[in-house]
Amino acid sequence: MAGMSFPDSPPPALEAPAAPELQHSGMGVAAFIISVVAGPALFAVFIFAGLLHMRGAGEQSPAVMLVGLLVMALCGAHAVGIGLAIAALCQAGRRKVFSVLGLVFNGIMLLGTVGLMILGVAMKK
Repeated sequence: MAGMSFPDSPPPALEAPAAPELQHSGMGVAAFIISVVAGPALFAVFIFAGLLHMRGAGEQSPAVMLVGLLVMALCGAHAVGIGLAIAALCQAGRRKVFSVLGLVFNGIMLLGTVGLMILGVAMKK
């Protein structure tokens, strides 16, 4: 290889430009926050319902009606959380961690609540 000169040191390696860091989806974070807030609240409502049952509160008691209203409202919040999580999973170019966590936690709480309602109706008959 006559006529070719090789430098003493290799040329600097070409670095690929860093990919922009993906941000968390706002809807995914909202779904996760809903699950973290509404989940323990629903658990507390079920404990309160158990205490009311132990004290012999009737079905027409205002406290029992409040428990029913709170259960329905919190189930609605979990349904909204599931919708937000699904919408966040459909967003391109966003991190999916909080979306998946929100979907799983909200789904477990909603399915668990529906399961407890079905169990309660079945035991009443």
